Amino acid sequence: MTSPEAAPPGDADVGGVNGHTRLLLTLAAVAVAFAAADTYVVVLALPDMMSSVGISLGELQRAAPIVSGFLLGYVAMLPLIGRIADLRGRVPVLLLALVVFALGSFVTALSYDLPTMVLGRFLQGVGGGGLVPATLALVADLYPVERRGVPLGVVSGVQELGSVLGPLFGAVILAVADWRAIFAVNLAVGLVLAAAIRPLSSGLSGSGQRRRTGRFDLIGLLLLLVALVALGLLFAQPEAVRSDITWGEIYVPFLGSGRWPTPVGAVTIVATLLFLVRSATARRPLLDLRGWGRAMVEADLPGALLLAVALAGVILAFATADPQIQVFSPRGWWYLAVSVVAAVLFVRHLRRAAAPLVPRHAMTATPAWGSLLVSFFVGAALIAALIDIPIFARTTVYTDSQLSAALVLVRFLIALPIGAVAGGYAIRRLPAGVVTAVGMFLAAVGFVMMSRWGVDTLEHASATVPLVVGGLGFGLALAPVNAAALASTDDASHGLAAALVVVSRMVGMLVGISVLTTLGLRRYYAEQADIPPIREVCGGSTKCDAFNDLLRVAGIAQEQTVFLGAAVAAVIAGVLALVLFRDAATRGVDTG
Repeated sequence: MTSPEAAPPGDADVGGVNGHTRLLLTLAAVAVAFAAADTYVVVLALPDMMSSVGISLGELQRAAPIVSGFLLGYVAMLPLIGRIADLRGRVPVLLLALVVFALGSFVTALSYDLPTMVLGRFLQGVGGGGLVPATLALVADLYPVERRGVPLGVVSGVQELGSVLGPLFGAVILAVADWRAIFAVNLAVGLVLAAAIRPLSSGLSGSGQRRRTGRFDLIGLLLLLVALVALGLLFAQPEAVRSDITWGEIYVPFLGSGRWPTPVGAVTIVATLLFLVRSATARRPLLDLRGWGRAMVEADLPGALLLAVALAGVILAFATADPQIQVFSPRGWWYLAVSVVAAVLFVRHLRRAAAPLVPRHAMTATPAWGSLLVSFFVGAALIAALIDIPIFARTTVYTDSQLSAALVLVRFLIALPIGAVAGGYAIRRLPAGVVTAVGMFLAAVGFVMMSRWGVDTLEHASATVPLVVGGLGFGLALAPVNAAALASTDDASHGLAAALVVVSRMVGMLVGISVLTTLGLRRYYAEQADIPPIREVCGGSTKCDAFNDLLRVAGIAQEQTVFLGAAVAAVIAGVLALVLFRDAATRGVDTG
């Protein structure tokens, strides 16, 4: 939580990456995986989370902000965080991102209504998203161009691994505890990783960490602890405290009603304000607000806010829609209109600002902006695997077990990081475009094979082949895309470039799942129209297995269409990579 001091990111000793720095990268990669898992960790916990804040299962649309709030934090703030990592150092951003992630987990675990839950999820998204560009840029700092492939593959692999592990992690926790335990574990992991990374950063040249003299800010620490304890009591309201004759008075409102106009609410507010004042005025504060404030201004905060609004409009338009009936939410076109206006203002701002968020010529190289386009279509295809393979399993073989359906992805999951490491090795010898195209061709082949799955296919070992082929294909493509972006941008823009690649993939996922699901539903309704009335199929009865089998066939046709659409997206990504990555110098200098 210290203030980073500007240091050239490329000052790290790229020639000798030792065990010290490898451990740092390992911990950072674990943090990336854990944060990525949080994107989908609410899949199984969402019903319980809804009921805890007074939302019934029939009001699923009201719970959309729980998911979209995390995505907003994860995506919309990434460019700003990536730029700060370029200007002020990678490791300080890693540490602050972990602390913000832990704070978001704390708020989510204790949330008592929808606004506090959404706030907690938003903070988790900001912290989790900030880990990705800082880690990828750290790899670029520590390794020369020709040696980046494998570590980039590892980081990319664990990021997608975390996305798939999220629902499984949630299922394991829910088997022994309630949903709040998921976020309690996140809180503990975030703090432990921050504590482990902090001492490792001291010996890393160019990490942006500075040594400060003076006494430790004990006053700031005490104020922070008081604020957190009071906040915990305010949100949790333990029965033993609330029912106590004496201590229960801290929950009695002294003005109006609600939780905040109470003694414990007042303590929370006052302690928080005092901590912020202390952080802004102390010589050596626990949280250097002045330093981080200067970093945000230097990184072009106005431009970052305009880009955040543009991204938020896209996210809300797709993430808040019901994919069973619509591509956009009812207010989707309004969200997109706001997004377009913000995008236009952002472009205008970039042309006029003295030090814009995206430096002039930073992303003008063809492989640099091409990596964003390729990443978009990779995300559009990848989301079909992450979402629709479990849906297919639930429709056919595992109709009574969401967990068993999710476990089908394990075969895909095992192959993906293997392919990511293999892709990292491959770009040492082969062009990034070729490796990406091969990977996406394999992914397309896997999807085409999945489009031929039938009712009982998952019961046979042959179903493993497309899952492994698809996982390997996506893995092969991850490292080359990141490597092309980093090799085609200056060292001082690596954090921003990595952030934009991740943003493109996440937006591709949102757009992809909406478009592909809509296409699949059209096929479903077409198949359903050919099904005879239920009384004809069931001989006058209102329910029978034969009619359910016909509906299942229609559902299978829907998923087959989604898989074919994903194959098309994968082919587009591969072709674009071949064309746009031709000038990406990912193999370093030709010693010949």
